[in-house]
Amino acid sequence: MHSHYRNMAFATRFVRGLKSSNAIQLRQCSQILQHQKLPLVAATRGEALSSESHQDHMKAYGEEHRRFHSAEYERVFKRAIDHPDEFWGEQAEKLTWFRKWDKVLDDSDSPFTQWFVGGEMNTCYNAVDRHVERGFGNQVAIIHDSPVTKKVAMISFRQLQQKVARLAGVLVKHGVQKGDRVLIYMPMIPEAVITMLACARIGAIHSLVFGGFAAREVAVRLNHAKAVVVVSANCGVEPSRIVNYKSIVDEAIEISDHKPDKCIIFNRPEMEDAPLIPGRDLSWEEEMEKARHHDCIPVLATDPIYILYTSGTTGTPKAVVRPSGDHAVVLNWSMEALYGIKPHEVWWANSDLGWVVGHSYICYAPLLAGNTTVIYEGKPVGTPDSGALFRVIHDHDCAAMFIAPTALRAVRREDTEIQIGSRYTLKKLRSLFVAGEHCDHETLDWAKWAFRVPVLDNWWQTETGWAITASCVGLRNSLYPPHGVSGMPVPGYNVKYSTKWK
Repeated sequence: MHSHYRNMAFATRFVRGLKSSNAIQLRQCSQILQHQKLPLVAATRGEALSSESHQDHMKAYGEEHRRFHSAEYERVFKRAIDHPDEFWGEQAEKLTWFRKWDKVLDDSDSPFTQWFVGGEMNTCYNAVDRHVERGFGNQVAIIHDSPVTKKVAMISFRQLQQKVARLAGVLVKHGVQKGDRVLIYMPMIPEAVITMLACARIGAIHSLVFGGFAAREVAVRLNHAKAVVVVSANCGVEPSRIVNYKSIVDEAIEISDHKPDKCIIFNRPEMEDAPLIPGRDLSWEEEMEKARHHDCIPVLATDPIYILYTSGTTGTPKAVVRPSGDHAVVLNWSMEALYGIKPHEVWWANSDLGWVVGHSYICYAPLLAGNTTVIYEGKPVGTPDSGALFRVIHDHDCAAMFIAPTALRAVRREDTEIQIGSRYTLKKLRSLFVAGEHCDHETLDWAKWAFRVPVLDNWWQTETGWAITASCVGLRNSLYPPHGVSGMPVPGYNVKYSTKWK
């Protein structure tokens, strides 16, 4: 089955020059998508339905399953499709703009749709400074929970603002200008998010590379992005070893045709300092100590905020370029509409910053929406045991967790009866969200029992930046959809299905 998408709320843009599949026609053979006569139909994994068999299939689920989408969801979905200018214009008003847009939607060069044309904003301002100015500076913005170093640190929005503004000043001091690329290669530490936000603050485009990649993969991305500065750390910490990030960066630069002007190296406390190459390398600590704060600068809504490369497992990595304005608008909206998370609540996306989930739901979405985000430097098992997920949720009063099914399988394998996990109370937890791969029935049922909350699947990928289908909790969709269902088309995606390849 070939699934194709028309009138997406937000277009995906690719770096020109890289071979890639069509950004609008995304192939996903394991999904059932919308029947033409019904406004909303669940996207079900693992089987293909013809339009003729659709009614029989839905009847088999029973009346209660056919009603798992709400009237509110139907209203919002229809409005987002029929009147996208009005709907997304209203959502954009919830952010702060330096200059209001001239036009909400410009689809004259489809599929390279542009949103909020002429508008000027700054994502960092909306994710950090806006909350400080509204009186929430003392609220915790980031919780860094690191069982591998046995430390927990908390950073308030005011502290985050100060750190980000200083690093922005460091970047500008060393020649980074609006539109320049900055490559980030760091472990799961707050400094990675601080660097992302510092780039956004000055209109630079960050390209954060997954910390598990070796030097050659880093070099491919460095060479393509033509980064003027690389920001890295001395090391990452794994349960059984120390990973020398600095040596990987040095090797990547050596084999890359493109050479950055500067490398800023963060030396983690209580770890051996990385050797710096004179003339190229800079100490994060020394630079931050003497840095001047830099204000947020206005950028066009259509200017890129980041480049994120796909993994490259199926060929040459594709570089996805994310425009600033629509990215901020939809992620801010999605925290409550999709995931039911209200401002000031604690949210934990148990992923890696190097993947799209990390970009969207560790860094940008929760901070834009005024939530506390958890950065977890550990594993689901072995740091120190299979109760790690339960402990983090308990310790930080997480309202929801986003996680890959693989992590749940690992916990289930180690502690099926949750003898360790049951030591912790999860009084604030309301829901679990899974994505990134198929979640089998057994794991899904076990997770519902183990965590005692609804476990909801959603489907998306690097190219989209946010969910294509989901059970929209904030729009009052059912918390108990049929097995194997990854939700309804998210407002903004006019999802169709076809029995023919196009």
